[in-house]
Amino acid sequence: MVFNRRHWALTAAPLALALLAATGCDSMPGARAAEPTAAPSTSDSAARSVARVCAKPAAGPAKAPAGAVTVDPAKVGDLAAKTKSNPPNTTFWLRPGTHRLDPDRYAQVIPKQGNRYLGAPGAVLDGRKKNQYAFGGTARDVTIRYLTVQRFVAPHDEGVVNHDSADGWVIEHATIQNNSGAGLMAGAHQRVRANCLRENGQYGLNAYKPTGRISDLVVEGNEIVGNNTGDWERRREGCGCTGGVKFWAVNGADVRGNWVHDNRGTGLWADTNNNDFRFEDNVLEANDGAALIYETSYNAVIRNNTIRRNNWVEGRRQADRGDTFPFATVYVSESGGEPRIRARTDKIEIYGNVLENNWSGITLWENADRFCNSPANTSSGDCTLLVKKTARCARPAIAEAPLYADCRWKTQRVDIHNNRFVLDKSVVDCTVKCDRMAVLANYGTYPDWSPYKGERVAEAITGKQHNRWHDNVYIGPWEFVVHDASRTLDPGQWQGAPYQQDAGSTFRARDGG
Repeated sequence: MVFNRRHWALTAAPLALALLAATGCDSMPGARAAEPTAAPSTSDSAARSVARVCAKPAAGPAKAPAGAVTVDPAKVGDLAAKTKSNPPNTTFWLRPGTHRLDPDRYAQVIPKQGNRYLGAPGAVLDGRKKNQYAFGGTARDVTIRYLTVQRFVAPHDEGVVNHDSADGWVIEHATIQNNSGAGLMAGAHQRVRANCLRENGQYGLNAYKPTGRISDLVVEGNEIVGNNTGDWERRREGCGCTGGVKFWAVNGADVRGNWVHDNRGTGLWADTNNNDFRFEDNVLEANDGAALIYETSYNAVIRNNTIRRNNWVEGRRQADRGDTFPFATVYVSESGGEPRIRARTDKIEIYGNVLENNWSGITLWENADRFCNSPANTSSGDCTLLVKKTARCARPAIAEAPLYADCRWKTQRVDIHNNRFVLDKSVVDCTVKCDRMAVLANYGTYPDWSPYKGERVAEAITGKQHNRWHDNVYIGPWEFVVHDASRTLDPGQWQGAPYQQDAGSTFRARDGG
């Protein structure tokens, strides 16, 4: 797997979800993030509800369903053995207690097509810090419900449940916690609903498939909390390999009704040739980094989310280092609407969201040096979805149409409207660099044969690529970074010529609200 790091720098079955009002983070024992010290919000974000799954997990069947094979926790390896000896489409009921696999590090359950695994109340599959994987193999249409899976030691970038990214799996009402690597991998047509994905070493969910693309993915009503306990960005600086959920090359995803909070790093991160996403009705809060990153990807709707108290750790860290980049809570990096790529929308539309007391707001960014076949492209070997052969992006063809446009991921056709942005600096505990919206690029310098040198990319993202803010509400002392990191505007300049942004928006400059 090739990871890429976001380029902040300016250098080279229907589910009934139990939803309760959010009042804190009592569902994560030992959470490192402190409770907010501010008074409760009076904005409509406070009225939105969250999937409080970890504190009140749903209970599985207390008796074995008719026809189910019973799995005995007293017999080590019973689950894997009975899976092997029974035919496809078998239902397994795991009795209450701690179930264990054989002690070999590679021992795991290899389901057959259509198998169903149901945990009784108190059923736990425990890797004992010895087994790497819980459920693997390529069988389709496997279901796992009401089971706690914990203490497996998957290697970096690998996952514990659905280790091989098989298609059609349904994971519901499970608790996947305290594992190394990713708690859960994803395949095509996967449904991930009402789970507690908690305190895993790298990701709660890694939506990555080594061969082919993932399509039709639903992530709904989960609590995704405290992940990246291994703090991988510090161990491998610039790896871009951490957070609550990471999506890679997913074509069609609905991410809705999740509570994504207190993760070390980014909450939700879609990275490299994702397309056709809907992020809606989520509560994203108190993540160390950005709440949401959409990077080198296409066509998305981000709507009706509550986004609060994010990016306090990473934003402050960079500000303390003297970095002038507008580190964002919602970060759109080299991503935009592309009508030529089939999706439910042909733009990136961000609307109906409440962003409250985060470290800064929304940044639209494009790295002038990052394009197909450039050494500065950290998505090594990947090209845009418009160019099949990366080698085509070279002189002289790249300097002319159509490759001049098609060889780079562009931040274009982004429509930001009808959002509410609230900032009280006394709550965030900042004085500068936490109050910014931005649309900008760097000065193109690299490589020598690049056709994007100079200010041309900054000029394009600022005024030629149909990126618009309008009809928003701002409460607090907001500033706007335009064109490049050195150009900061007040609201009047932002709304005036030549930028003419935020038509129909209202501003109330006092702190808080």
